[in-house]
Amino acid sequence: MNGNRRSFDLSTYLVTDSAQARAAGHDLVELIYEAVAGGVTIVQLREKDLPARAFLDLVLRVSTAVALKVPVLVNDRADVYLAAREVGARVAGVHVGQGDLPFAAVRALVGPDAIVGLSAATEDQLSEASVRSAGVDYVGIGALHPTMSKKDAPVALGHARLAELIALSKLPSVAIGGIGVDDLRLLRASGADGAAVVSAICGAADPRAAARALAEAWAADRVGENA
Repeated sequence: MNGNRRSFDLSTYLVTDSAQARAAGHDLVELIYEAVAGGVTIVQLREKDLPARAFLDLVLRVSTAVALKVPVLVNDRADVYLAAREVGARVAGVHVGQGDLPFAAVRALVGPDAIVGLSAATEDQLSEASVRSAGVDYVGIGALHPTMSKKDAPVALGHARLAELIALSKLPSVAIGGIGVDDLRLLRASGADGAAVVSAICGAADPRAAARALAEAWAADRVGENA
């Protein structure tokens, strides 16, 4: 197992949406660079509508821009991850949903060193993910709030139900779904390892400032817990 799986920080987790970035006047790669400079700790490239070659080109550009600073994950497309790795890109792993390839098969494809994340929204899904043979490193639990960033997002859970699922998870967990700065205190109190955001950064006028606000709010809550 290499360093990718031993140590990664889920606390300020960016999931990309190029359409939102364009609407806010940003080039996506530049937005990611600025967000990482502001405090984003991990980046998931989620571009459902890009053809494979265009997605690969994006992965290569993002990897060049930020992969020495934070892990870069590829959403869904294990083939794109493997192609990027084959040409020497520093990609750290993949994140898959319940409707994508089976996660055990994904682990077999990407090998033992890649990070594998899985979206989950029910007790059964969390239980399946936690089995050692499944090879899942962390779970993304949500949606917390209603969100338009994902066409097939599950019904919003709310903070109370999300906290119940986080407590049941045997794996590190990151919350997702319409999350903003005001949610971070409750998420940390619930035991989440991080907050994944889309619109809060991709739709922001200043992605670096937006990322900094999220990272500082998470860190402030951590300080408050340790006081």
